[in-house]
Amino acid sequence: MSALGALCFTQQAWEQVLAKAKRALVYLDAACAESLHWSCGSGRLLEAVGGSACDLREFGPQAAGGGPGQPKAVFVLSCLLKGRTVETVRDILGRSHFQYCVVVTAVGHPAHLTASHLPAGAVAELEGQQPVFEQLEEKLCEWMGNMNYTAEVLHAPLLLAPVAPHLALTPAFASLFPLLPRDLKLLNSARPDKRKLGSLAEVDASTLTPELLLQIRCLVSSLSSFCEYLGVREECFSVGTLSRIIAADLANYAPAKNRRKAASGRASVVFVDRTLDLTGAVGHHGDNLVEKMISFLPKLPGHMNDVMVNMVELTALQTKEENYTMIAPGCLAQSNDTAARALWESLLTTKHKEALMEVRRHLVEAASRENLPIKMSMGRVTPGQLTSYIQLFKKNFKALESHCGLLQLGLAAVQTLKHPMSSKWDNFLAFERLLLQSIGESSMSNVLNQLLPIIKSFSQRTSDDYSAEDLLILLVYIYSVVGELPADKDLDKAEEMVKMALTVVFSEEPKLSPLLQNILGECLTIRQDMSSTESPNPELFQQVWSTMSVFLDLSEF
Repeated sequence: MSALGALCFTQQAWEQVLAKAKRALVYLDAACAESLHWSCGSGRLLEAVGGSACDLREFGPQAAGGGPGQPKAVFVLSCLLKGRTVETVRDILGRSHFQYCVVVTAVGHPAHLTASHLPAGAVAELEGQQPVFEQLEEKLCEWMGNMNYTAEVLHAPLLLAPVAPHLALTPAFASLFPLLPRDLKLLNSARPDKRKLGSLAEVDASTLTPELLLQIRCLVSSLSSFCEYLGVREECFSVGTLSRIIAADLANYAPAKNRRKAASGRASVVFVDRTLDLTGAVGHHGDNLVEKMISFLPKLPGHMNDVMVNMVELTALQTKEENYTMIAPGCLAQSNDTAARALWESLLTTKHKEALMEVRRHLVEAASRENLPIKMSMGRVTPGQLTSYIQLFKKNFKALESHCGLLQLGLAAVQTLKHPMSSKWDNFLAFERLLLQSIGESSMSNVLNQLLPIIKSFSQRTSDDYSAEDLLILLVYIYSVVGELPADKDLDKAEEMVKMALTVVFSEEPKLSPLLQNILGECLTIRQDMSSTESPNPELFQQVWSTMSVFLDLSEF
């Protein structure tokens, strides 16, 4: 990826939005807000909006409409303009006084034609035209209550959230997950009159559900826009079932064929199913400070890839409560602070120890430039040392404002080091290394038997023991490392014991996390207090068995 390509591409796309945003109420969905967060920052959009009567709002069914003094609206959306999305726009317009409405979608018009289920020949005839957008413009005027009002629908490729020069994420496609063997049942049920699919190797675009196929086409449309910006003729490679389908769709995408003829550069695009390397996702072997920041600190509301940084250290507020609500949290994204962004990019690529030294160096240099009374200290970097440097800025508002981005990253480092999960991270790493050694020397049944003693219910656990979610992470790690397993009576017995132990754990949890609620599903209503029964509920046991079968699915890749 070009070092400046992703950032410039995204900023250029946002310029189209900024040009339309003057004196408007701007409604953004979560994915577009995240793209703005990492590329320009909300401050840049607020500057473009101007006027105290206008502001930014979260797009959704409950979003407030515009009053008499707010005649203009801009909707910035990451998805197709159809279904519930269009209904929400209609409802907001219906309770507002808008006379001018602009809808910006991150999905190109060709993908909208695909969603309209037009024949391929009709789509080819409409090349260069935008009938879907034009029809929606008429509807917008109708919903505003006057056909003489102004409505615009346009496409801006707001695909990427550029986290670093060589790393960009796609928040709008966070839910796009590779296919598993268990998904064959769903695919086969959607095609009852056709030959049943026996394996994922037989899956192609024609066998996917319309919803998944449309999601893939939206991704392909956005990637094609990025390649057009870079001026490259891409060559696609893939590893994995879903990646193969996406790569083939991009290669055969009609607008891309015309674009490639005029492209002067070349690029290789590699698609990889993430399920092929789950050990990398769930393992704790990464010696990187940013990985721990993202793992330990609470998520920034509405975001997939940023966290909340508690800024109370820089305020006069004093509280001894541990679970108070953060009113104005800091974050990791510092799109408009050159020095903080340089530190962030350094943290992404350096090891834990070097990263802490880099944080200290930046804080010392910033304090020296502001003539703050800093006391130099060498050797090991500690949370207390970093905190003492950060607090130097507390009573100097000008210095605090000038280095606010740097201070947010410094506090993120401190809170990560002091987090209770920090010590547990090391325990995870030690146990994973032990598992790897055991897997190489003994059978899988023996490995699971080693896992059994650490599976403890809520009443038995201490703060150092593994939670229910931690245990699931370990199981994913184990089955991903081992791969496909032959039938074995000892293994079957060991798995049954693990499932029984997990059932007890799930039953006694006083409060289930969203992840566990999703896994247990309907069994939430029949969860029992294990202290009042001698055996686990059979339905809950069955749900745990289904969860275990997911891990077995993953091991087949």
